[in-house]
Amino acid sequence: MNLPLRPPLAPMLARAVKSLPPQDGTLLYEPKWDGFRCVVFRDGDEVYLGSRNERPFTRYFPELVEAVRAELPERVVMDGEIVVRGGQTLDFEALQQRIHPAASRVKLLAERTPASFVAFDLLALGEESLLEVPFSRRRARLESVFGAAGHGVRLTPVTSSQEQAAEWFEAFEGAGLDGVVAKPGGLPYQPDKRVMLKVKHERTADVVVAGYREHKSGPVVGSLLLGLHDSTGTLRHVGVAASFTMKRRAELVGELAPYVSRDGHPWSADSLPGAVSKWSAAKDLSFVPLRPELVVEVAYDHMEGSRFRHTAQFRRWRPDRDPGSCTYEQLERPVSYDLDDILAR
Repeated sequence: MNLPLRPPLAPMLARAVKSLPPQDGTLLYEPKWDGFRCVVFRDGDEVYLGSRNERPFTRYFPELVEAVRAELPERVVMDGEIVVRGGQTLDFEALQQRIHPAASRVKLLAERTPASFVAFDLLALGEESLLEVPFSRRRARLESVFGAAGHGVRLTPVTSSQEQAAEWFEAFEGAGLDGVVAKPGGLPYQPDKRVMLKVKHERTADVVVAGYREHKSGPVVGSLLLGLHDSTGTLRHVGVAASFTMKRRAELVGELAPYVSRDGHPWSADSLPGAVSKWSAAKDLSFVPLRPELVVEVAYDHMEGSRFRHTAQFRRWRPDRDPGSCTYEQLERPVSYDLDDILAR
């Protein structure tokens, strides 16, 4: 590729903050999309879709390659997010399924669950690198190239209003977005640096601890396996809690030992939802089963189907809670919101 920037290029990152950053006269706010981060390179007919870990997405999203050729300038480098829609919300599970080794399956999924690219930064145009240009000017340049953009390539909304951003934070979750990103208007583009700010939703739930996986470093607790009861009373695997210190991991082995039981456990290693996938095929997914009698409070950002979208964070044990009372009914459900209304802004 004969571009001022060439792949691979690590994208600029954001660090998490607890609340929406106040407007200091320079900040620009954007909704935080829940998809695959991607840097798009186009040089004529040649298109490269770079992932966050700098490996190419190109072969998995042929419909995006065609959209980039049809809708973006001849020579451009653009940062954004690959997303898949499920009706009027984002569908991250369907997006995950798009990473498949078989070419025939890639072609079929491109037709059944087509992806879109939501752009939020312009890194190069023609012969010009824009990495040193302040973000506010990059954003203006980005808007100027979207005259021909259509269904496959979309432009994320932006606002300088803290009040508007706060409304987005609450409302847009109903369309599957997971927070707000704040960017200083004078910020140059800094690959692989956490210089933006992001605020994400956090909620708590009381869940049943039904097992644990050992840590990769040895026979200590790596993650707790968490469950909730559905409307039939069946205990469903909803995710894991991790992020313990090594000292605490060792202590947990002893604390959990009285609950170890392999008789009549509701789960097996190959029956956990999401246990085996193209992402985890090489991982040891065996676990130590526990009698489902312990309850723990965890923090989570949002649900993806019937599971926590990301690893939950341990908050405290809840010896006062009956495991049978830990159901999906306790979970807060965001009010639905229309993706088209977001992208029309």
